Amino acid sequence: MLLAEIQHKIQNAKQLDFGNIFNESIALFKKVWVQGLITVLLSLGLSIPFIFVITIPMSFLGAIGENNPSMVDNLALVMLLVVVLVCFVLVVGMTVVLLGLKAAFYRIIFQYDMNVSAKEDYFYFFKRPYLGKTISLSFSYLGITLLATLLCYFPVIYVMVPMNFLFVIYAFNPELSVSNLVKVSFALGNKKWFIAFGLTLIAGILAQMIGFLMCFVGIFATASFVSLPLYVIYKQVIGFDIPKIAKFENESL
Repeated sequence: MLLAEIQHKIQNAKQLDFGNIFNESIALFKKVWVQGLITVLLSLGLSIPFIFVITIPMSFLGAIGENNPSMVDNLALVMLLVVVLVCFVLVVGMTVVLLGLKAAFYRIIFQYDMNVSAKEDYFYFFKRPYLGKTISLSFSYLGITLLATLLCYFPVIYVMVPMNFLFVIYAFNPELSVSNLVKVSFALGNKKWFIAFGLTLIAGILAQMIGFLMCFVGIFATASFVSLPLYVIYKQVIGFDIPKIAKFENESL
């Protein structure tokens, strides 16, 4: 879908119904909760190596300092630099994992919603030709979030909606450039900010409450529910074209 066409649909989007979107999200959750659980578990599993990246160097430097007290002062600066570096690597790596898996999950939601016969590819956006764009988009995501954080708390609340739309926009429009993906995300986020924020907030509260009632472990199964209202909003505002549905079917062959 062309950028101009997407922007036109956003600008001329109809008024959305809160209850309709919420009910459709519940119906979708019944279809894809297993796939959502798999996505959450994959996110946790793939994040473990990045956690080791920060714990192993810190443990190593701590052991050196304990065995050689005279080196503690010299190691202080080194440890600080190492902590900053590994934290940066950790955050970037985990963001790439989150973005790639969540975008792939939206494709899987589409398959179940539209009854498209295609394989469930959770690593679709880690493959060529999308890996480079997934990494670049992750840097954009982090940069915008960090800037909003530095501008105090309120901008973070505002930016949260467009940044959440970034996952679903990327999932169905990977041919767009990184700058255009961000542009479309903010356009859709600005247009439907209040309903998207309200639905995400309610969905998040319900997912946590039900997850806690299921002995806390259930929160892994309900966590994906938060993503579904944004998919429904995208579907009702921008929608899917026939060539895109055909593309999904061809990719499964």
